[in-house]
Amino acid sequence: MFFWLSKLAWLAISPGNLLVILLLLAWLLCITQWETAGHRLLGVTTLLILSIAVLPVGTWLLFPLEQRFPVAEPGPQPDGIVVLGGSFSMSVSDSRQQVELNATSERLLAFLELAALYPQARLVFTGGSGNPANQELREADLAEELFAGLGLDPTRVEFERDSRNTYENARNTLQLVQPRAGENWLLISSAFHMPRAMGVFCHQGWDLRPYPVDYRTFAEPGFRPGLSLTGSLETVETALHEWVGLLAYRVTGKTDRLFPGPDQTCQTPASPD
Repeated sequence: MFFWLSKLAWLAISPGNLLVILLLLAWLLCITQWETAGHRLLGVTTLLILSIAVLPVGTWLLFPLEQRFPVAEPGPQPDGIVVLGGSFSMSVSDSRQQVELNATSERLLAFLELAALYPQARLVFTGGSGNPANQELREADLAEELFAGLGLDPTRVEFERDSRNTYENARNTLQLVQPRAGENWLLISSAFHMPRAMGVFCHQGWDLRPYPVDYRTFAEPGFRPGLSLTGSLETVETALHEWVGLLAYRVTGKTDRLFPGPDQTCQTPASPD
């Protein structure tokens, strides 16, 4: 139920869709007896669009997410490496019958690099289908094909194929791997997604070492105004999706902190279904 509700809710509140709804509502008001209210709403919506296009709003929202965990540094040899899905363009891959990647493909590149660097480590890819309209095509199947094509023996990798979101990534992967106490595992994900990923894995009782990649902001963001509605809106959507996800996971008990960080103490609570 959480999976379906989260998808429906985001359709309504994603910034791009919300701006379209506001513009449509303003137009409807302008052609009715509430013309004055319509003009005011149109002005507010125009100001929002200009703010997103000119000001680095997306960067301001994304930067604290990416800074929450430090940049990964060399450490002790890991016993295992987990990489989260989310790097495939599922619909295009299905349509073109070949593997197509999206903007988060650095997760897979880091996984391949670490797999070569640590040949004794267990390797795990976790990702099913996050598309409510197509639950048949699984990210793990595409990952298996991609790894084989790039020279990583798929038999080295354990594939978790059923998860549809980050919570299910953590729950299903823990059941698959059953790590022993004291083992050192790495978790690869996008830097902006790492707080939620670490929060939910930690809440499952699995204390992994974060390996953030796929940075979208500068180490020193500063103030960089510009004029790019499409690029800025995409950044705002990415950041807001993550902040809303953090709130939803905290409210529904899938994490025990609103903004998980490196100082979090992992426990083994009773996990919600």
